[in-house]
Amino acid sequence: MILKESMKSTDQKKGTLLAFTAIMFITPDSLLIRLSNVESWNLIFYRGFIPFLVVFIGLLIIKKSKFFYSIIENGWHGLGYICTFIVTNILFVVSIENTNVANTLIMISLAPMLSALVSFIFLKEFPDKKTWVAITITTLAVIYIFVDSFEKGDVKGNVYGFICALGLAAGAVIIRAGKKNANLIPSAMTAKLIIALIALFFVDDLNIEGNDFLFIPAMCIFCVAIPFVLITLAPRYITAAEVNLFFLLETVLGPFWVWLVIKEQPSMETIIGGVVIILTIATHSFLALKKT
Repeated sequence: MILKESMKSTDQKKGTLLAFTAIMFITPDSLLIRLSNVESWNLIFYRGFIPFLVVFIGLLIIKKSKFFYSIIENGWHGLGYICTFIVTNILFVVSIENTNVANTLIMISLAPMLSALVSFIFLKEFPDKKTWVAITITTLAVIYIFVDSFEKGDVKGNVYGFICALGLAAGAVIIRAGKKNANLIPSAMTAKLIIALIALFFVDDLNIEGNDFLFIPAMCIFCVAIPFVLITLAPRYITAAEVNLFFLLETVLGPFWVWLVIKEQPSMETIIGGVVIILTIATHSFLALKKT
């Protein structure tokens, strides 16, 4: 009994450290996208190819020939995950370049609520009362933010952010519907390669100059590749509800770094709607943790 409790405590510490470290790497990502001097599709190419190369080499060293076997083993679920991963990765960059960073991150924070709805529709998992209440509140907050974006003319970026959140939700449901403990890192890295190949059709020149020569590879490694691996490992040790709580840090700190460095100010409607969404998801996650 004592040994079991000790192992549970160790797993909790591992999972918490992995999730926290991953989110700390991710939080400057939105700012770095804003600061980059390359076109959207050029950036999408590098954010696909460089993380693929880094993680692919790492996986080949660790797993050797099992990399390609893992992709085949995941079957249709792996293919579905690849598709959702492609959509979310492309739209994240496009959303940030078409609206306020705070708006994009707030839309993405809806993923846990949207995954409950997607699970209800496709897996027939009926959400409990507190989840329905949370879905209702966050939906009203999103409508409030969208009304403001219509007036400012940046609704397109918000729509991209919302679709990105929907893609994340669909990906989470695919993981849940697939094999238990399935290794989806190879599938995700395949998606990264496909993203880079898609981007090649939309770029004229892949040259990067000046500070971007060091700046973009660093962003792709430290804000994309490393945190992706860490956040994929975290759910092995802690619950999804706990991981979701850490993602709220990105929603808060991402816009803060952007405001601190380039003085991008979110609208009052975005701040009010964002606070409502963050508090709702945080409360829902805490209640889910108490239940487990």
